[in-house]
Amino acid sequence: MLENRRVLLLTDGHLGVFTSKTATCILRYRPQDVVAVLDRSHVGRDPADIVGVGRGIPIVGSVAEAMRYQPRSLLIGIAPAGGGLPDDWRQFIRAAIEHGLDIISGLHLMLADDPQLGPLARRHGVTIHDVRRPPDGIPLGANIARTLPCKRILTVGADCAIGKMLVAVELAEALIRRGRDARFIATGQTGIMISGYGIAIDRVISDFVPGAVELMLVENQHREALIIEGQGCLIEPAYSGVTLGLMHGSAPHGMIFCHQPSRKHLRHHPEVPILPLREFIELSERVMAPLFPSRVVGIALNCVDLSDAAARDAVARAEAETGLPATDVIRFGPDRLAEAVEAIL
Repeated sequence: MLENRRVLLLTDGHLGVFTSKTATCILRYRPQDVVAVLDRSHVGRDPADIVGVGRGIPIVGSVAEAMRYQPRSLLIGIAPAGGGLPDDWRQFIRAAIEHGLDIISGLHLMLADDPQLGPLARRHGVTIHDVRRPPDGIPLGANIARTLPCKRILTVGADCAIGKMLVAVELAEALIRRGRDARFIATGQTGIMISGYGIAIDRVISDFVPGAVELMLVENQHREALIIEGQGCLIEPAYSGVTLGLMHGSAPHGMIFCHQPSRKHLRHHPEVPILPLREFIELSERVMAPLFPSRVVGIALNCVDLSDAAARDAVARAEAETGLPATDVIRFGPDRLAEAVEAIL
């Protein structure tokens, strides 16, 4: 959905690997569509020195300053818990609309319905794209994924914001490079922005989450392999419902378990410790067992805060603990996981 958009990424005060997940992933996978980043805290710096990607893309301090790069859209580059809009960001969105820019938002707040921003956009003839708005007509889950001919791989994880989308994208691309007919199935707003396809599952009414997944799988059942982006975590108090709905709706043949070795408790709930890998894998497989014999086939580690040597040690420990292939898909590539998936195709 970003083709020819000439995107201005809004991250003001939040640019960081975990604090601006959406922006970081857009910079990684769609840098050709980004003309500038708007962040007053980092004006003049290079995004790659902050988040590791986006080398050479300018960081500016205002919409007016960004106009020299001829943007066509303003993309909101964060996805905070609860999906709200920071109060002081309305000034940037108003300025972008007044400069004739479309707005691309992955927030839970539907900006097109906002009593101030919606009418302003209409007056200026621009479009607000609320990426999280679900389509009409999503059915109840019918337990039909298990009957489809395509092989299904789902990323699951030890916490939120741990790399499930990134791993799914990297794995799908690796399989395609190997000559497989694979497709990434986005279930979150950033994945939809990157691929141009998907449903933001966390915006779907809870009873219909499995049905939303099934809808996408049925549409793509002719593919050899569907790599489905996971959401949340089975022990995350706020998001476990969407996690389980995705698992049951996708009936995966295999799961890739995503983990950050240095993370010892849930990011938003320090009172909840992260389980050992083997316990988490057993839990994931156990909740699937009554519906479909799904198993974890690989481990994807997020070693962003580790040195290369420490990352290699973490990968070795994960393999020793679980007996499964492990890698950091950014640091060491996704081939180990692609091989594990090919074994069940």
